[in-house]
Amino acid sequence: MCGFVASVSSRERVSAEALRRATKKLRHRGPDAERVWVPEHGRVGLGHARLSIIDLTTGDQPIAGEDGGLHIVVNGEFYGFEAIRAELESQGHTFRTRSDSEIALHLYEDLGARCLHRLRGEFAFAIWDERDGVLFAGRDRFGIKPLYYALHNGACHVASEIKALAELGVTLRWDREAVVDLHSGVMNAPDRSAFDGIYQVPPGCYLISDGTRASIHSYWDWDYPTADQTRLDRDPQEWVERVRTVLEESIRLRLRADVPVACYLSGGVDSCAVLGIASRLSPRPLRAYTLSFDHADYDERALAEEQAKLCGAEFFPIDIRAEHLAEHFADAVYHAERPFANAHAVAKFFLSRAVRDSGGKVVLTGEGADEVFAGYPFFRRDMLLHNTQGQDPEALKALLARLNETNRVAQGLLMPRGASRSLENVKRILGFVPTIMEAWAQDGGAMSGLLSEDFKAQFRDRDTFRAVLSHLDIERQLKGRDAVNQSLYLWAKTALPNYILSNLGDRMEMAHSVEGRLPFLDHHLVAEATRMPISMKIHGMTEKYVLREAARPVLSESAFKRQKHPFLSPPSTLQLEGGLFALVQDTLRGSALEKAGLYDRKRVVGLLDAIPGMDPGRRAGIDPGLMVMTSMCLLHQRLGL
Repeated sequence: MCGFVASVSSRERVSAEALRRATKKLRHRGPDAERVWVPEHGRVGLGHARLSIIDLTTGDQPIAGEDGGLHIVVNGEFYGFEAIRAELESQGHTFRTRSDSEIALHLYEDLGARCLHRLRGEFAFAIWDERDGVLFAGRDRFGIKPLYYALHNGACHVASEIKALAELGVTLRWDREAVVDLHSGVMNAPDRSAFDGIYQVPPGCYLISDGTRASIHSYWDWDYPTADQTRLDRDPQEWVERVRTVLEESIRLRLRADVPVACYLSGGVDSCAVLGIASRLSPRPLRAYTLSFDHADYDERALAEEQAKLCGAEFFPIDIRAEHLAEHFADAVYHAERPFANAHAVAKFFLSRAVRDSGGKVVLTGEGADEVFAGYPFFRRDMLLHNTQGQDPEALKALLARLNETNRVAQGLLMPRGASRSLENVKRILGFVPTIMEAWAQDGGAMSGLLSEDFKAQFRDRDTFRAVLSHLDIERQLKGRDAVNQSLYLWAKTALPNYILSNLGDRMEMAHSVEGRLPFLDHHLVAEATRMPISMKIHGMTEKYVLREAARPVLSESAFKRQKHPFLSPPSTLQLEGGLFALVQDTLRGSALEKAGLYDRKRVVGLLDAIPGMDPGRRAGIDPGLMVMTSMCLLHQRLGL
């Protein structure tokens, strides 16, 4: 994985010096080489910071096409590239490198934007097309790799991270509308950032710009069948075998590297399945890295160690305490460029540093399995509430009570705590209110009350839930779908790219030059999962049923039987004497709160004063809001807003 910047101007020459500064800002993403290219006419410029994983000697970028009319910079990996390269060479293309990145250049030369359909992997890239005088930038189907852009002073700037755009002259300031949405509990739409005038190329989309304007086009989406189109004719065991086959292929492809590949490991079925299958495919023992927290409800070390022993993997537990989370919080949020709802992102920052310090560059991770196979408890609640045909009301009530009781850790962040406020507009648009939106509404009700009155005034009548839904194609992608599939789609378009793959994925890994590879987010595997009936994902009260059965031969008994446990660090409010809560207090009682210009100081201090008198459940429930506010204040400082 790497980092890149690209600029195309309709007015002045692109500054090579500004490109060099911007590229240097991305050095953590690619410490092995930095290069900048600006042609003689000066209308365009590309910069690249390289992390060398495949082709360690000849793969520096930008890479030029055969006649010099195309130049490319890439962040990510293209799997199965060898077969595509052989095909392109048979058609007369000449390659300058042995890297996987170069196939995108030649595919674009032949196919234009259709090249994206041939690419498999985690990627973002930009191509300068001298023939058409445009910059073409594409992002992978799921948003694993970041890709931001801004139109500024007659130029279009594209970059892997927002801090690089600042070096190209883009002013960093809050997008007040996006900030209000965040504090209403809603994940931003897939094209938004928290910064004014800075946008994302959404997952499964590409950008074309001549410097004057930028247009965004979609090439892929999560296509769930309507309820009457769901395939019911396949035997359940056929689904299991198919998932096993495609997942094994996905993992095999992601083991391809010219450096050693390791695994992140928790006690859950996702990462255990990846390690189990990868260990069978790897010619040598794999390293497995596990976070170990000092709170029993959040610590998975024993379960992870059991799986590592079963696989013959080298086990590397990383002990992490509240003091570690406090020490690294500001650095982690600087790299994320968006707020945290839990310090789990800081824990991942700490974990990736441990991988780097032990000489690692590539890790396989379990992210995406919950989005593909309906792992989170709120999906099960949606099934219970909205797939009620033929169910006994009393039995249903008992199942809901059991679901709440066995998912106490998730309540307040992923599950609502009791009744939530009405979301009539959501119900009118979708026909029901997804559980996760109920949880978001509860969080937002608490957080929005802490914003300053001046800040909220211009958005008093804004319905943030309706605003986010307006960015999605409800008619073509959600109408007529099962409630669980609608919830899967909504989560995949908002929280997955904007939080899971960012705060818990790419940004924390690349902060330490570690490449994360995600076997569950392979579009061939996703195509299988979207077609299968809900009962293969949620079977009775067992989530990710088809995955459990597919991976059963490589799972420990504990991993196979264990219910989904969301990856969370202990809330700061459960350790009032700990370093993390001290950081929250110091930040929100100090000058950082005033300088951020977002919050009502009196209300925030009143909340902090009340925390010691709250019961543990209430204290844990307000922790996400405290994490968001602390993040915003530290972001304001570190990014120099």
